[in-house]
Amino acid sequence: MKKALLFFPLLLLILNSSLLCSQAKLKTHLPLENKVFSNATSLDSWTLVQLKKPNGLIIIFSANSCPFVVGSENFPGWEVQYNALFLEAQKLNIGFAVINSNAGKRDGDDSFTQMIEHAKEKGYLMPYLLDENSELANSCAAKTTPHVFLYNGELSLIYTGSIDNIWDKERKSTIPYLKIAMEANANNKKIKTSQTPPKGCSIKRNK
Repeated sequence: MKKALLFFPLLLLILNSSLLCSQAKLKTHLPLENKVFSNATSLDSWTLVQLKKPNGLIIIFSANSCPFVVGSENFPGWEVQYNALFLEAQKLNIGFAVINSNAGKRDGDDSFTQMIEHAKEKGYLMPYLLDENSELANSCAAKTTPHVFLYNGELSLIYTGSIDNIWDKERKSTIPYLKIAMEANANNKKIKTSQTPPKGCSIKRNK
């Protein structure tokens, strides 16, 4: 009986992860490409189409305080990879931006002022854009922080999900899903794993 009780929540977690993964549909066009977003990194403004490069665009939905982003005692956090991924994207001629869609925390940890401070403290090299009312997150069906979306040169979605599989304590090896997808795209090769479950904190939308 105890085993059954333990198994049921695990099953719900697996099903929930699969559902979240399936809600972001591949080959959809980048939404809101001409909307102007404020940039906390350099205090200017950008549209996504301006950030796009010939081989596409990566956007990562993120936050200032989520432990899956900033790390915790038991997890390194994915944010430590952002700058390296940005530099790799530049080499591959792919645009790159981090997006904060936590509209429900605009009066706290995810205010634009806090975004500016966070970008400065962490030394962000890439644009850190304010999705003020979660409009972009809603249009992309983004679920977590972080949640990755890679678009090709025609701005069609070709990879979505996790940066890698370091969340999986049972993994036999680390698989850098995003980096593999970036390299395949830049070299006109098929992305073998084009969708993985996003892992992280839920995006805090306004109720």
